[in-house]
Amino acid sequence: MPGMIGPVADERDGLLDYLAQQRYVLCLTTYGLTEQQIRATPTASALCLGGILKHVSRTERAWLDVVAGLPPTDPGADLWVAPWETLADLVEEYESVANRTEEIVAGLGDLGAAVPVPRDVPWFPDDVPAWSVRWVLLHLIEETARHAGHADIIRESLDGATAFALMAAAEQWPDTPWLTPWRPPN
Repeated sequence: MPGMIGPVADERDGLLDYLAQQRYVLCLTTYGLTEQQIRATPTASALCLGGILKHVSRTERAWLDVVAGLPPTDPGADLWVAPWETLADLVEEYESVANRTEEIVAGLGDLGAAVPVPRDVPWFPDDVPAWSVRWVLLHLIEETARHAGHADIIRESLDGATAFALMAAAEQWPDTPWLTPWRPPN
């Protein structure tokens, strides 16, 4: 996937494409890392890359449960990685969630359809009965982008890798005078 999404044909495709792009750049922060490194907390924050990946995946799943009219899935303790969880497990779960999101949204006739505001979350407004599917998708883009920024900082703290150098490595771009693809340390 290139660094930017392509032209937007319509609102639904644009929202899904921007969400997919943010998922992709978030996953890139784990490119080439070991199982130990996805658990590392090299910054002042207690966040780790695996925990962020797990959190955004479970958050997206919970929101789409609400969109689909299902009881929301409890994300549980999702900002840390259990000893038995692997990076491959986390990425596979996220890909599954992404596919489900795209299927659910593709099946909806109207992005303006009401999505009830969950009443058991203290930071949600009491005076708003529902958001739209459109709002949920924009919120997921914002949530994923925020955490992709956290992940960028954590990854750079781990080994100095930055987003475009990681993208260049993952997509096998050639070296250029202004960008060298990331390479694992010797």
